[in-house]
Amino acid sequence: MKHLIVATRNRGKIVEINALLAGLVDQVSSAADFVDFPETVEDGVTFEENALKKAREAARFSGFPALADDSGLVVDALDGRPGVFSARYAGIGAGDAANNARLLSECQNIPEEHRQAAFICVLAFVTPEGIEQIFTGRIAGRILSAARGEGGFGYDPLFLVDGFERSMAELELAEKNSVSHRAQAFRKFREYLVTMA
Repeated sequence: MKHLIVATRNRGKIVEINALLAGLVDQVSSAADFVDFPETVEDGVTFEENALKKAREAARFSGFPALADDSGLVVDALDGRPGVFSARYAGIGAGDAANNARLLSECQNIPEEHRQAAFICVLAFVTPEGIEQIFTGRIAGRILSAARGEGGFGYDPLFLVDGFERSMAELELAEKNSVSHRAQAFRKFREYLVTMA
């Protein structure tokens, strides 16, 4: 594929996406590369609804195939919260530190053995011609009592990855890209791109 627009301004995601799509896409642009890229109102009640809405708007705006994801943390003991509100859990415009602080506060009375959680990523691929595809990835773990690690972004320092006994933020980028929810969804997307070539 010659050119793909990714509907995100998150620089951390773009770094991961470039690594995950190396060799299959000649040029990856993001919303941050355009002055007037539309801000999508994420008012869907599911990750799929939000991802599709962002990808549709990006494809319509740019005239290129577009990719959007809606990813989030789902904590069993919190009835699935923060879920689709993961990026704005502490309020609109709140950053990672505020979101993490709210999560820690809400989990403080939950015993460690009951802090099961999962990161979920739903990718939506939409072309200007109307092709729409969904790809989903999921990684299980649990919520820590304190942040661990310097890598990653978002809730990564609080998420202990099942089978690793390290937080997502303690994994090397290559390691994270082999197991993460985003990596799983992107593997499916890569397989799809290969079939399109």
